[in-house]
Amino acid sequence: MPKFTRRAFTGMALAAGSLSLRVEAAQSAPVIGLTGAAGRLGTQVVEALLRSVPPQRIIAIARNRDEQTAHLARHGVTLRFADYDYPEQLLQAFSGVERLLLISSTGSNRVAQHGAVVTAARQRGVKFLAYTSFLRADTSQLGVRADHLATEQLLAASGLEWAALRNGWYTENYEADVGSALRSGEITAATGAGRISPATRADYGAAAAAVLVDTGRPSGQLHELAGDTSFTMEELAAEIARQSGRSVVYRNQSEAQFRAAMAARGLPEAAIQNSWASQAAIAGGALFDDSRQLSRLIGRPTTPWQQSVAAMLAQQQQQG
Repeated sequence: MPKFTRRAFTGMALAAGSLSLRVEAAQSAPVIGLTGAAGRLGTQVVEALLRSVPPQRIIAIARNRDEQTAHLARHGVTLRFADYDYPEQLLQAFSGVERLLLISSTGSNRVAQHGAVVTAARQRGVKFLAYTSFLRADTSQLGVRADHLATEQLLAASGLEWAALRNGWYTENYEADVGSALRSGEITAATGAGRISPATRADYGAAAAAVLVDTGRPSGQLHELAGDTSFTMEELAAEIARQSGRSVVYRNQSEAQFRAAMAARGLPEAAIQNSWASQAAIAGGALFDDSRQLSRLIGRPTTPWQQSVAAMLAQQQQQG
């Protein structure tokens, strides 16, 4: 029989105690679920949650089995499948979930879909529901805000504890502009000198995770989230030029020029009107926010947009 010194016994006891504490923490952590888990934002939320939550306490809910869900499964999280349009699937998927993230649908009937999620969450006894809303959903001049505000109102009337993550613009939304700028040497829009405060999906994912794990937050909080720094489209063009070494300029269109360009692409009048209204709203500052609530929530500065431009340029180079 092997002999153990007192120091060895002490070390073994400490290790056992540490393991016991970790197991106890894993068992006491709330079960967190999120819809849209296989999407570009959802995967970032899962990655952020895994930094502080045991994988066995995370339920990733997706609509279909695909490469992204296989990636999530490799992390050890529980995978479930549900479609916003099928309430019975949502009821099954939410079983045992205590804190839930509803990632906004992109469908045309998304308020009804979100309502189905809220109803299923209430029926399943979910204690807290966070929703990915839109920056200043109550006052924004951007048309996209209407569905988000309607969903916030559903949550406020649901009886659930809830929070709205009013996400601003994704920096990744400009991937197409970077590619186009490299090909044509210009960026064309009608946003004038309107400033935009974007953040990456990783930044917004970290914010969602922070709210989900913090069980001490009061209900009904509205988190206005945007990047720490901002740019105009002219500044974006200049940064692409600086980093790529190519000539890139910003061409700001008048309303008449913008409408003519949209009509030349075959867009119907209603779509042209909506697009112009969005350009005008951005020119008026609809995507600007300097409150820095996002960086305070995640405990670090948001990803500089210049760094994101560098990543986009590297991706363009890899694609040839």
